[in-house]
Amino acid sequence: MNERISLRGQGVPDTMASSPPSNAVDDEAQLVTALLSISKSTRAFLALLLAQIDLHPGQDQLLVRLTPGESVSVSALAEQLAVRPSTVSKMLDRLIEKSLVLRESNSRDARRTMVTLTPAGEAAKQRVRTLWMRLETELGNSMEGPERQGLLASLQQVDHLLSARLRRLR
Repeated sequence: MNERISLRGQGVPDTMASSPPSNAVDDEAQLVTALLSISKSTRAFLALLLAQIDLHPGQDQLLVRLTPGESVSVSALAEQLAVRPSTVSKMLDRLIEKSLVLRESNSRDARRTMVTLTPAGEAAKQRVRTLWMRLETELGNSMEGPERQGLLASLQQVDHLLSARLRRLR
């Protein structure tokens, strides 16, 4: 599991690929420290990879949640992404500039804003999925099946716990 993940030749600096964990971690905060480090490193890796397809972190997640031919409300997207509707609106502004999505009023309720994926957005969504799979393969190849499955189950458990607690606080 300590095998180094190589993203050489893929636009990711070597220093990003081999950041060792801090040795000055308080024993009582190891889980939080590890999760923060993983989150930060994952976001940094992903930002570098997304830049190659002219997207920013978060925009990939938004595109992936849209289904071709279906409209979804800004508030539903915000809930799915666990962010505020204003954050989704800012992301949409940038995606609209790139002609990847359309934003329009709901035909039945003008107070609701709906979002639809464009054909260019469908192509961008596919590029995002390809990029995610490339990163998934790089990470997954450094672990054996059972080890990978156990880690994934544990991370999903932590994700559900944090999401539930966050919903209660908002």
